[in-house]
Amino acid sequence: MATDVLPDPAALRTGRRERALAQMDAHGLDILVLGRQANIRYVTGAPQLWIAGTRPFGPMCVLVRGSGEIYLNSTDDEGVPEEIGHDHLYGLAWNPITLIDVLKKIDGADTARRVGTDAITPTFAALLPEAFPNAELVDAEPAMRAARRVKTADEIAAMDTALRVAERGLAAALSEFAPGVSERTLAGAMMEAMAAGGVSTPATQDAAWVTSKEHPWRRAGSGEVRQGDLVAFAAGALANGYVAEVGRTWPAGGSAAPELFRRSDVLCDNMLAACRPGAPTSDLLAAYRAAGEPIPPMPIAHGLGLGFDPPVVSQTLLAAGELDQLEAGMVLAITGYVWEEGVGAVFRRDTVHITEGGTEVLTTSPSWDGTASAAHRRATISQSRRGL
Repeated sequence: MATDVLPDPAALRTGRRERALAQMDAHGLDILVLGRQANIRYVTGAPQLWIAGTRPFGPMCVLVRGSGEIYLNSTDDEGVPEEIGHDHLYGLAWNPITLIDVLKKIDGADTARRVGTDAITPTFAALLPEAFPNAELVDAEPAMRAARRVKTADEIAAMDTALRVAERGLAAALSEFAPGVSERTLAGAMMEAMAAGGVSTPATQDAAWVTSKEHPWRRAGSGEVRQGDLVAFAAGALANGYVAEVGRTWPAGGSAAPELFRRSDVLCDNMLAACRPGAPTSDLLAAYRAAGEPIPPMPIAHGLGLGFDPPVVSQTLLAAGELDQLEAGMVLAITGYVWEEGVGAVFRRDTVHITEGGTEVLTTSPSWDGTASAAHRRATISQSRRGL
């Protein structure tokens, strides 16, 4: 069961911190000042409370490259790793001058030459030079993205927990699936199962929807499953800070368009073949063209980790010059989507790990095989649950 009251395991947080420090060195950063929650957890291994909703940038965490010392905004030591001492904790303050006074006392603050922040506001842009009088303030987000885009072995293991919870939610929704059921009932079954697995924060907005037979990118407007509908399921879990996702499409009542599922298989095979170290992310878009399928307006792949990590792959971003390259160690959610007028859409999403030797598909949820009956569906769901 997921729990967010303990710090991340020592090996997990040590491996991530080493990558962050290596990127600080590569980008010439003496001190890192972080305000984004995912970056803070990546560096510290400490889950934090009172983070719901949006908030402006604040110096919530500081990492010093030379010493490896970490300073963390926390009102107590619950969930704080043992290597971050009490003298390195500082409380929340509404007055930004109070936070600047804390930063002034950090070892090396007065001698640092380059200080990076992962975000900034006009207030702190004006005040941070008082804490680091000899430093140039620079954007540290490229360094953090470079660190986070490749996962350590311990991160892969941590993500597996989130993935199994998501797959349990998907299996629970499928167990309620039949003509006449509402989309809300399916979503409720998924959320209930994920909560039973220790996750009360889903990572995706939609859980289940009837795909439209009239428009390629929309959902049907009925909100209720009818005989012959193609229904998409999207399960995403945020467990111990890590996100994993899985998506499948099943036909209501056992009838379907086998050709559409065959096209989906071809597309997904093409996308998996494009997931190789050194390949440009544009190859994932080329997989759609090779299969003869229109490219969706939404991203067809995005990195997973502590939230969404690079890269994000879409035709719009590529046209805007957002070029990227896949690397061994990345974990992606890749999305295949095919549609036919009068029939609906087949949506599929898999969590994949790119390795030096090829692509490892981490999702294990069954897909509709073109002949699945209700009895077959119950058997595959039961098999999926036994694997949790």
